[in-house]
Amino acid sequence: MERSEHLLRQILDFKLFDTGQYSLTVSRLVVIVLIIIATKIFLRIIKKSLLKTTRPAADNNGNLYSLMQIINYVVWIIASIIILDSIGLKITALLTGSAALLVGVGLGLQQTFNDFISGIILLFEGKTKVGDILEIDQDVLVLKNIGLRTTEGVNRDGISIFVPNSKIINNKVINWTHQAKKTRFRIDVGVAYGSDINRVIKLLKESASEHPEVLSNETIEARLTAFGDSSLNFQLLFFSRNVFRIEKIKSDIRKTINEKFDKNGITIPFPQMDIYFSKKENG
Repeated sequence: MERSEHLLRQILDFKLFDTGQYSLTVSRLVVIVLIIIATKIFLRIIKKSLLKTTRPAADNNGNLYSLMQIINYVVWIIASIIILDSIGLKITALLTGSAALLVGVGLGLQQTFNDFISGIILLFEGKTKVGDILEIDQDVLVLKNIGLRTTEGVNRDGISIFVPNSKIINNKVINWTHQAKKTRFRIDVGVAYGSDINRVIKLLKESASEHPEVLSNETIEARLTAFGDSSLNFQLLFFSRNVFRIEKIKSDIRKTINEKFDKNGITIPFPQMDIYFSKKENG
C-alpha cells in the first residue's frame, strides 16, 4: 500500500517542464484539467437554470444570450486567474513584470482593444441583440453571434459577414428590429409628360395592394413628387412587416407596376436631351 502511494506521489510530482522559477507537475496539470471541467459544468448549470427561470418568449432570446456571454467571460477570467495561481504564477507579478511589453502590444493593437471594449458595451447595453436586423453600410444583416471582437451576421444572400464591434458602436447603424411592427417603404417611378395623373396614382396603389406582404390598403399612398426633366415623378408608399426581404417585395411590386402601365398605355420614359445647332452665316 505504501509502495503504491509512493509511486502515485512520484507520478504526481513528476515535472513536465521546469523553468527554474516555475514548474508544471502532473499534479498541477490535473488541477488545471479539473478547474476547466468544473468551469464548464458550472456554466452549463447556470445556462439550464436561466432557461428554466426565463420565459421562452422570442423577445427574451437576445437578452438571455447577452447575459450568458457576459457570465461566460467573467467566469472564464476568474478560472484563468485560479489556473495561473495554481501553477505558481501570480497575476500581479505577471502584469508588473510584463508592463513594458503590454504597453508595446497595446499600441500595436489599439483597434483590437477598441473592438473588444465595444463588444463588452454591446453585451452590457443590450440595445443590439442576437436576432436583430441591422443595416450597416447599406447591407442588411440578421445577427447570429455577438463576440468580444466581432459580430457575425447573415445578409440577404445567405453570406456570413463579420463586422468589427467598434463599427456598430461608433458608426450610424439602423436597427430595424427596434422599429414598430410595421415599417413604411417607398418606390420611386417616373412617367411620361401627358400621362393621366389620377390614373397613374390609381395603378400604383393597386400594384401595392395586390402584394400579400403589403399591409392595409388604407395606408397605401401614391403621390406626385416632382416635375422632372424628362418625367412626372411619383412615389408609392406602403407598410410591411417583412423588413429583411423588403427588396424582393419591392421588386415584385415594380414588376406589377410595369405590367399595369403597359396595359394602360402609360410610358416610363428614359432621360432625353435635345441639342440645337445654329448655323453661323459668313458675311
